[in-house]
Amino acid sequence: MSRNGRAARKERRRLREETRRPGPPGPYALLPWLLMGLGSFSNLFQGETPNPWIGGLGLLAFNSLYISVVFRGFVKEKRESPVSYVLLGAMTVITFGLAIGYGGSWLLYFPLLSLACGTILRHRLLAVGLLGLAVSACLISVWREDGGPTPWTLGYGTFISGAVTAAILTLAETVMELRSTRQELARTAVEKERLRFSRDLHDLLGHTLSVIVVKSEAARRLAPRDIDAALSQVADIESVGRQALTEIREAVSGYREGSLGTELDGARSALTAAGIEPSVRRSGPPLAPQTEALLGWVVRETVTNVVRHSTATTCAFVVEGTADRVRLTVTDDGRTPAAPPTPGIGGTGLKGLTERLAVAGGSLEAGPGPAGGFVVTAELPVDAPGEPGGSGGPNPVA
Repeated sequence: MSRNGRAARKERRRLREETRRPGPPGPYALLPWLLMGLGSFSNLFQGETPNPWIGGLGLLAFNSLYISVVFRGFVKEKRESPVSYVLLGAMTVITFGLAIGYGGSWLLYFPLLSLACGTILRHRLLAVGLLGLAVSACLISVWREDGGPTPWTLGYGTFISGAVTAAILTLAETVMELRSTRQELARTAVEKERLRFSRDLHDLLGHTLSVIVVKSEAARRLAPRDIDAALSQVADIESVGRQALTEIREAVSGYREGSLGTELDGARSALTAAGIEPSVRRSGPPLAPQTEALLGWVVRETVTNVVRHSTATTCAFVVEGTADRVRLTVTDDGRTPAAPPTPGIGGTGLKGLTERLAVAGGSLEAGPGPAGGFVVTAELPVDAPGEPGGSGGPNPVA
C-alpha cells in the first residue's frame, strides 16, 4: 500500500474515533437487560401464572414500550418530547399492574422500568421518579410475600439501575459537548490566525510595494539628467525588496517584532522619495517592545496611505508619552477625502489597526484635521500586551 493510502486510512480511523459516542455505544447496549424478564416468561409457559393471556399481553406491551423508550432516550429531541413521557407512563402502569397482580419474578420489571426512566428523565424529576419506584417496589414485595426478590435488594436494584444509566448517559453527552466545544475553539483559533496573517501581509506588502513604486518613479524621472541619483534610488529599491523578503519570512513564522524607530526612518525615506517633507518629534519614556511594534504598524500604514492617496507636501509624526500611555499623531496637509471614514474605521489597513490596538487596550482614530489634511491618532498603554498569535510574539497556533 502506498504512503498516501496509509495516511488516508489513518485519517479515517482518527475521524471515527473522534466521532464515536463515549460510554455506551447506543441503545442496543441496554436491550440485553430484558433477559431479566425470562422468569416471568417461563411462568407463562409452565402454567404458574393465572390468566396467562393477560400476563402475555402485559409482557409484550412492556417489552415493546421498553425498546421504544430506550431508543428515544438516545436522541435528545425525542427524549424531551411529550411522547416519551406518555410511553414511560404507560410502562409504569403496566409494571405496577403486573407486579401487584402476579408478584414473584414479575417484580423484576421495576429495575427495567427504572432503567428506562434513566434514559428519559433528568435532574429533579429523575430523583423523584427513582425514589418513588424504589419505595413502591419494596412495599409491593413486602405485601406480596411470595418468594420473590427480597424487598431491600429489589428497592436498591431499582434505584441504582436508573441512577447509573442516567449518570453514564449524562456523562457521555457532556463529553460530546466538550468535544464539540474544543473543535469549535480550534476552528476559531484558525480563523483568528488567518485574519492575523492577512493583516500582516496587507500591512507588509502594501507599504513595501508603495515604496518600491514611488522610488521607481523617482528613478525614472532622475535617469535622464542624473544617473547617479537614479542608481541610488534603484539601490534603495533593492534594499527595500530584500527587507520585505525578510519581513515576510518573519511574519510567516509568527515572530515579527516591529520597531518604531526603524519604521520612522523608513517613513522618512519613503516620503522624501515621494516629494513629501517629513518631520518627526518624539518625547516621553521608553516604550515596551510590544508598544513599539504596534505603533510601528500605525506608522507603516499611515505612510502607505499618504503616499498612495494624498497630494500632501508635508507629513508630521508626533510621539508623546507619559508614565502610563503614549500617543502617536500623524498629520498631513493633503486633500481631505470626499467621504471621510468614521474614526478608527477606514480601509482594510485602518480596520486591522483598530482591531490590533483594541486588543492591546488602545484606540485608533482617523479623519480630516481641523485645518485640513488628514489626521491619524493612536493611543496605547506604555506596556501594551502583545497580540496573541500576532506581531511581537510567537504564534501559538502554527
